[in-house]
Amino acid sequence: MKKLRILIADDHELVRCGAREVLNRRPGWRVVAEAANGREAVVRALELKPDVAVVDITMPELDGIEVTRLIRLQLPATKVLVLTMHESERMVQRALDAGAYGCILKSDLTESLVKAVKAASEEKRFLTPKVSEIMLEGFLKNKDEHPPEDREVARTTPREREVIRLLAEGKTNKETAAALGITARTVETHRSKIMLKLGLHSLVELIHYAIRNGIATDGGT
Repeated sequence: MKKLRILIADDHELVRCGAREVLNRRPGWRVVAEAANGREAVVRALELKPDVAVVDITMPELDGIEVTRLIRLQLPATKVLVLTMHESERMVQRALDAGAYGCILKSDLTESLVKAVKAASEEKRFLTPKVSEIMLEGFLKNKDEHPPEDREVARTTPREREVIRLLAEGKTNKETAAALGITARTVETHRSKIMLKLGLHSLVELIHYAIRNGIATDGGT
């Protein structure tokens, strides 16, 4: 029987250890890789091509939303499940929009992890009861609203979001170029296209946009 190959990405070692122990107990399941940050998660996924990737929504380097987008873009056969400690309808919606097959609250991890991985491996969507409740409440409250920021985020490419994040964290064009392995001229081109696409007119507006949409945190932390 073909083993189910799983990747776990979380910046907390205890979470990774607990998830690994639970998943490796299942016959035919094997955790083949772990990652402590988002960029490492993408690299390990590309190397090993797991069947299922379980990623934390809040990680250094790249967050779980961006990791989900990148993995789904480059490895469409890999199903991504997102872990979050935030009971936020918008955060869950962003994860699903990025291509996640399911979302698990960390408070539900023990009860729901195996069910979620099994569902994803069978190409079924999975939401814990609490997440479903959060989504329903959000829908009923905001059913006639769709923030324009969400549409704008969806229109930006993964590389553009990386440029936005680094610039919003205070990096210069040269530093951003070095971090991404591209030229400063390419960063400037990306920056101009981003500003035009999003209707922004200054770096300050770009920083506010990045913080408001969860691309970068206030103060670059």
